[in-house]
Amino acid sequence: MEPHGEGMVQGLCSTFGAAAAGLSYVGAYVINTYKSYDNFLQDKYALLPAVIIICVAVVMFIIGLIGCCATFRESRVGLGLFLAIILVIFIAEVSAFVLGFVYREKVKTDVQGTMRSVFEKYDGKNPESTVVDYLQEQLHCCGVKNYSDWTTTQWFNSTGNNSVPQSCCQQEAKNCTGHLDQPQELNTRGCAQELEAGLQSVIGYAMLVILGFAIVKFFGMLSVCVLTCKKEESGYQPLYSGVFA
Repeated sequence: MEPHGEGMVQGLCSTFGAAAAGLSYVGAYVINTYKSYDNFLQDKYALLPAVIIICVAVVMFIIGLIGCCATFRESRVGLGLFLAIILVIFIAEVSAFVLGFVYREKVKTDVQGTMRSVFEKYDGKNPESTVVDYLQEQLHCCGVKNYSDWTTTQWFNSTGNNSVPQSCCQQEAKNCTGHLDQPQELNTRGCAQELEAGLQSVIGYAMLVILGFAIVKFFGMLSVCVLTCKKEESGYQPLYSGVFA
């Protein structure tokens, strides 16, 4: 194999190693974000794109090693295997991109219905209450659509003090008690809107990363094809050489 050809494949191997690390981080980040709010997400298949990303990262690390071995041994079979696996990963990444797009739109309908049922179970003591308080504190939100949603809950009617949970209070409001007579001290944005925006942002970020690496794979496949063809042709002299000289 020509020196520049070896350098090209070795460069691809290094790129795949870096890409594997990047994809692993993105996949883990998506899964971690999902688990933080999984009480409000009914469809567990939303994790599928992230799982595909991590599997692709593992396989990419392996094919990086295969590509390097094929380069050093100048193996046409190794390069062919390298190309085949890159093609499989390219298809997997395109699938993950499409699934990410599908679930990014599905988040809107999934979040609101599930969130409302969790908020209805709030009593200030049970596990659902802990999850709701955590959500409202982390996202600086209150209620499903806005803080007035609390007035229809069983917890609000049972307390009778005309207030919402203190997790609805703004961070800078030190003396906030959650009383509805002081709405200026409460977070007014709904949690459904905030969670939807956050999850869609994470999925969108992951989709961009997947798309970027898929483009790298595409050009990687072209490069390996060129190198393989050059290797096949290097031992032969064209039949027409010298005929029209």
